[in-house]
Amino acid sequence: MNETHQPRLLLVDDEAAALKNLSHLFQQEGYGVTARQSGQEAIQALRDRDFDLVLTDLRMKDVDGLAVLRQARATQPDGEVIVITGHATLDSAVAAMKEGAFHYIAKPYRLDEVRQVVRSALEVVALKRENRDLRRRLEGYQGPVNLITEDLEMQRLLETARQVAPTDCNILITGESGTGKELMARYLHLYSARAGQAFVAVNCGALQEELLANELFGHEKGAFTGADRLKPGLIEMAAGGTLFLDEIAEMSPAMQVKLLRVLQERELMRVGGTAPVGVDARFIAATNRDLQEGVANGRFRADLFFRLNVVNLTLPPLRDRRDDIPLLAWHFLKKFAQAMGKAVDDLAPETLALLVRHDYPGNVRELANLIERGVALARGGRIEPSHLPESLRHLPPRLVPLVEPPGELTTLAGNEAAYIAQVLKYTNGNRNQAAEILGIDRVSLWRRIKRFGLE
Repeated sequence: MNETHQPRLLLVDDEAAALKNLSHLFQQEGYGVTARQSGQEAIQALRDRDFDLVLTDLRMKDVDGLAVLRQARATQPDGEVIVITGHATLDSAVAAMKEGAFHYIAKPYRLDEVRQVVRSALEVVALKRENRDLRRRLEGYQGPVNLITEDLEMQRLLETARQVAPTDCNILITGESGTGKELMARYLHLYSARAGQAFVAVNCGALQEELLANELFGHEKGAFTGADRLKPGLIEMAAGGTLFLDEIAEMSPAMQVKLLRVLQERELMRVGGTAPVGVDARFIAATNRDLQEGVANGRFRADLFFRLNVVNLTLPPLRDRRDDIPLLAWHFLKKFAQAMGKAVDDLAPETLALLVRHDYPGNVRELANLIERGVALARGGRIEPSHLPESLRHLPPRLVPLVEPPGELTTLAGNEAAYIAQVLKYTNGNRNQAAEILGIDRVSLWRRIKRFGLE
């Protein structure tokens, strides 16, 4: 559950003693408990307020547990229902599961068994709530440029981008491959005074030098065999707008000289031309390489570097913004399901846990590819772990080693409290991420935080 939400349980049993015992058990566990001794009273309680989990006896007078189950499923789809009965028959079990029960427990039961089933059910409820919230938050990102993030570092970076976008200065975007550098360039264009004009992108590493020169600068009629008409280059086509130079580090030394002149003089010469052409474009460059290292080893011109690097925006890798992974995963799920015309609208909790655990050497682009693969392979309505590559399905839990060895020996509980505190510090208080590292569900983590006074 989330950091402030206390799980709410509705307990229903017409046996007063059994109801009292269950109420005491779950009050001790720290849950909010509402007890009702009839099915009719339980249905009214479900109409009056929301519950995370309903535990109901199956056989009761007048209104039975199946009626309570149906009411809960109809009015509280994010909640779960556990059916308990002293009449354990296959038919009743099948009926309860067909109606959507989370689990079926036969009397007499062990308290540890009930505790564990309740914890598992509450974890599913928490995931449902998280998925619903993710979908709602995604609605706020719909627009011409979907830079989806709730990461503090990325939010600060976007604020900087919005501040420098209207200034028209040259910008260098750096970051690993797949981090979204072109998307950031489009974001800058969107918030600039040039937003109503063209955004032109060119990959400097995809073309040979002569072809790149022709693409950027254009050519005059008769400049070479086959040049039967004047062709404006991409720089001219970006007039009034933005020119995005991706993989700028791959540009040859000769092309670097030509580009430097354009930046300095704000004019260009077409291939085969004799008169300069004025340039009115905003330049944004991007690279996944270290340009300062390129300057040091002579592969990149220092003067061009300083011309381009008026403002530097460095995009963090996805492994450093894990809180964004679920949000991005849902975004790509919706995108690819629509593109493929498939009714895939859910991610299995185990799938999401594996996605968050992965380190993503290919960054956001790799996550997009994983979700696209999952949508393509899914036969039902959600992506299961089996739809992910085998290498992801066997990832070990991420471990956080103790920074300092323990000094004076203490109790196991003391060591547990210290380690949980350290993991919470490591995740900057993110309890979802901390629970994943610790290998426990969020409800269990919440209880331990309460027990050890770690709030």
